[in-house]
Amino acid sequence: MRFNTFSESVVKIKHLELFGEQSHAKMSPPYRLELAERMKEKAKTAKTAGVMALFYPDQKEETHLVLILRKTYKGVHSNQVGFPGGKFEESDDSLMFTALRETEEEVGVPMDKVNVIKTISPLYIPPSNFMVHPYLGLMNTTPQFIKQDEEVEDILEIQLQDFLNERNVITTNVHTSLNVKVEVPAFKLNGHIVWGATAMMLGEIKDLLKQVL
Repeated sequence: MRFNTFSESVVKIKHLELFGEQSHAKMSPPYRLELAERMKEKAKTAKTAGVMALFYPDQKEETHLVLILRKTYKGVHSNQVGFPGGKFEESDDSLMFTALRETEEEVGVPMDKVNVIKTISPLYIPPSNFMVHPYLGLMNTTPQFIKQDEEVEDILEIQLQDFLNERNVITTNVHTSLNVKVEVPAFKLNGHIVWGATAMMLGEIKDLLKQVL
């Protein structure tokens, strides 16, 4: 989809109610509810993070979404696909500021070039005990991405049509942070399997976009 058409239509989601769990459930791993229940007390003191779903035009004015492949490290999100974003710092004015700051740090998009359109439903992530707050933003020009080598393995530029294509919603087997193999719903995007919390947040964004595009 041409970015000018997308940007004119996407602003309509400002007035839509969020789908929340209704969307999240469609892309949720089967064990998540049980794990969240076990973590209920710990969740009361969860750390917070802000992430950005950033849409932008490529050189041909076609709409894309940027995701990142994280580095391999000792942690529950090692080598997984996610949104640019990260942990709230005391110096941050807000979680939206966190999402913008981390997006600039991780992929090189200046904070002042992003127009935040909507706050998406927050999502609790039991394995890391984080409450993640996603935001949907637009950049009206083609970004010159700069990868943060310490944390980002690769920058993934996802075509909007691929993201919205139902054929790219699959079921696959993955190894979880609990060291067990389970069957989960996922997106297959640019050859990568996107599952878990990122897929759940993408699911709500997809449901919202389909209301206005």
